[in-house]
Amino acid sequence: MNAPVEVAIVGAGPYGLSLAAHLDAAGIQTRVFGRAMDSWRSHMPEGMLLKSDPFASNLSDPQDFYTLARFSEEQSIPYSEPEPVKLEVFCAYGLAFQKRCVPRLTDAQVTNVERMGDEFVVSLDNGGKVSARRVAIAIGVGPFRYVPEILGALPDGLVSHSFDHRDLSLFSGARVAVIGGGSSAIDLAGLLHERGCNVALVSRRTELRFTGRSSQPSGPDPWWRRIRHPPSGLGPGLRSRFSTDAPLLIHALPKSLRFEFVRRHLGPAASRVMKDKVVGQVPLLLEREVVAAAVEGSGVALKLSKKDGLLETLRFDHVIAATGFRVDVSRLTLLSPSLRKDIAEYKGAPILTRHFQSSVPGLYFIGLTAAASFGPLMRFTFGARYAARRLTRALVRSQRAPARCFTGPTLDGHAGTPV
Repeated sequence: MNAPVEVAIVGAGPYGLSLAAHLDAAGIQTRVFGRAMDSWRSHMPEGMLLKSDPFASNLSDPQDFYTLARFSEEQSIPYSEPEPVKLEVFCAYGLAFQKRCVPRLTDAQVTNVERMGDEFVVSLDNGGKVSARRVAIAIGVGPFRYVPEILGALPDGLVSHSFDHRDLSLFSGARVAVIGGGSSAIDLAGLLHERGCNVALVSRRTELRFTGRSSQPSGPDPWWRRIRHPPSGLGPGLRSRFSTDAPLLIHALPKSLRFEFVRRHLGPAASRVMKDKVVGQVPLLLEREVVAAAVEGSGVALKLSKKDGLLETLRFDHVIAATGFRVDVSRLTLLSPSLRKDIAEYKGAPILTRHFQSSVPGLYFIGLTAAASFGPLMRFTFGARYAARRLTRALVRSQRAPARCFTGPTLDGHAGTPV
């Protein structure tokens, strides 16, 4: 191994790339590991529309220069705030951001992070090892897939998680049950229906929720509504605005109250543009709970309990659990067992300081893993700017070596620093 780098970033999604861009400009030696935008490129269904508004879908560089709007202008892609962002556009933007702002990305997966004295050793799937003084975990949701125990007992070929599917054409003509009532479930059901799948949506919810503006708004909201439901990067509403503007106040709450706020706010809901793709198009089996699942022939028999207590059994070729994600440090197998043991946690989530540091000195978490400490903002791309700025300031203050001089081009062509 060469001399240790100052910061190793594990993950090359919106949070990892944004942090790298900010650390680069601050003159901090950084290595970033992972496949750029991998969760979005490999695990989101083709044809998906982002739930976040376009202005809330930016990755972050220090000058707020390379936004989705600027990328769209450069590529002659239509951009309009009322219009939802297409998945393929967002992925292309993320890749362009990486090439422009984080050109020295190491396209390798981290297999192990362990602490050796005052430093960390990062092992890669290509056999390489890198020593780092600090490590920032900026992984996505993948390690935290949640599949109910009833469904988890089924063979892999008959059940899967929504995160496992990119190409939905594989289910054309099949009978598929999508379990869940949130954005992933609703999006999947609508997209599967468009691809000729015989799909049904099974949910415990009484009704499905759709949030956000329609693609063709009738006009500006009245002043009283703007006061009661102020806009924010997480959508309209006082609690959403509080989440984006005051993450440190959320951090100051008792951890039990903070955890409950994160769990309840912005619960299962899909973008309003998906309503016409699902309601009246896809069979909605609402107020039903899966109480048993068994292999029957080449498919699955699901036993559902209705609200009135009656049971019904339906048969499908495949079941997709669109049942979300649950942060659990114990499932982060890329961290060595001894390192995981040393991380203080609450209900599976790492307990972080005001600067994103865990109980292990030099080990930081941003993105979804930080939501239990900083609020719902960390569950969305919109939070990447806040996390990158705050963590960069903290690392600059505590940097052991003096900052380097600006030596390379930045986004606008002026002097900057290499990654």
